[in-house]
Amino acid sequence: MRQITLAHPLNKLENELVKLFHSSGLPLHFNKKGNKQFTNYQRVSLIILLRRSGKSLRQFIEENLSESKWISWLGLKKIPQKSTLHDWIKLFSMKTIRQLFKLLIPKKVKLTAIDSTGIDSFRRSKHYEKRCNDIEERKLLPMTYAKTSLFVDVESKIVLDWDLVMSREHDVKIAERIFKRNTLKNIFGLGDKGYDSENLHEVARANGINFFAPVRKMDKKALSYKRPSGFYRRKCKENPPENKGMRSIVENINYVLKETQIASLRSKKHFMRERELGWHLIFYNIKKIIGLTKSKDMQAFLFLRIRIWVFPDNA
Repeated sequence: MRQITLAHPLNKLENELVKLFHSSGLPLHFNKKGNKQFTNYQRVSLIILLRRSGKSLRQFIEENLSESKWISWLGLKKIPQKSTLHDWIKLFSMKTIRQLFKLLIPKKVKLTAIDSTGIDSFRRSKHYEKRCNDIEERKLLPMTYAKTSLFVDVESKIVLDWDLVMSREHDVKIAERIFKRNTLKNIFGLGDKGYDSENLHEVARANGINFFAPVRKMDKKALSYKRPSGFYRRKCKENPPENKGMRSIVENINYVLKETQIASLRSKKHFMRERELGWHLIFYNIKKIIGLTKSKDMQAFLFLRIRIWVFPDNA
């Protein structure tokens, strides 16, 4: 793979993009013959910049890209068109996106948390829908709803894994898929009452996760002294960890993503929604890495204040 060398000083985001591409192992060009006007480094960088802008393809090209220094920084010979950028988004599969995503995961992780949230995936105004008196007709066409589950590192607030479904699926089923993909060992996981399942505890421990989830309240018909079924469920009820309150950090990450970055998913097809969310989370992790390195580079200074008092001695 050809190394990328740039003649200008890098900003922090560009530095992380260069390191991400070098560590990914992607070739500079997929084709050996034919048009080589754009490189894969330029494609990956522009897609991440598109997700950072939060705008549509046309607005990003006309407003953000044409008026920024990224054209010279990335060495673009010309500005790509809207259809070209859309083809690049379809070019990278979910397998490649997850490979890029794994390069941003910290190697040392101790405490993790998992939670699900909903993201709008159809930009339809309920306000104007009501003003147009179209409610009765629209009831047959409910707004599509994307359910996103995030598995995060509590200390660094970096997303470790994610899952996206377009149907009503139980949190336990989604968490089982995420835990089975986990490669980190000897870590502790936190979840809410929705993840209370003996089978999920077994899957988590088989993949290196010591998982904790509060036991759900017993049915009113059940006896008050009856113990919950399952060895790990009883263990969670009898010996809850001291840091169980740290689970709320994953809810904070969900809130930050939805308020500052992913207001809604713009893609129409499900496989494009998955790729859109994947690129969003790649940029989010890069943003967190930049913030972590910035905090590590901070230095502490000690200032001393000296006062001199003069006392007359009538000499």
